Amino acid sequence: MAKLEIGDRAIGFELPNVRNGSVSLDDYSDQEAVVVLFTCNHCPYVQAWEDRLVQIANDYSDRGVEFAAINANDAEKYPADSPDAMRQRAEEKKYPFPYLYDESQEVARAYGAERTPEVFLFDTAGNLRYHGAPDDNYEASQMETPYLRDALDAVLAGEDVPLAQTSPVGCTIKWK
Repeated sequence: MAKLEIGDRAIGFELPNVRNGSVSLDDYSDQEAVVVLFTCNHCPYVQAWEDRLVQIANDYSDRGVEFAAINANDAEKYPADSPDAMRQRAEEKKYPFPYLYDESQEVARAYGAERTPEVFLFDTAGNLRYHGAPDDNYEASQMETPYLRDALDAVLAGEDVPLAQTSPVGCTIKWK
């Protein structure tokens, strides 16, 4: 399994969007930053972070930041992560970003993603600048360090990310 390291280039993909059509990483080539978020529906860690991630996407959308949420879980074993369930979740939670289905799991493997949620932040040149958890605690009331927000602020300011790598916390991706 490949594993992206800080400074590596983003790996291209084109995946079906549960709302309609498909989304390619190339669709984001004019953005200041791109967050590739491996996620799913059923994981309690994702559910704990979900509203904060939606808020971050909303807060940074007018600053040239786009998100691509990708679910690579085996939907046969985990029907709560099926494309239909994903579509319902995206509508219910008003995702301001596409929710993509990696049925083959090739994109997750290429990125070296292991958990949900797991964040990969790329700068405008397509270089990985942050990888890990959204922040330091899935319990919102106990969060002290907003890793992704800090990384986004640094990238948008053209500065080094203060903490470029953290350990993702969450459910493992459900491999076929």
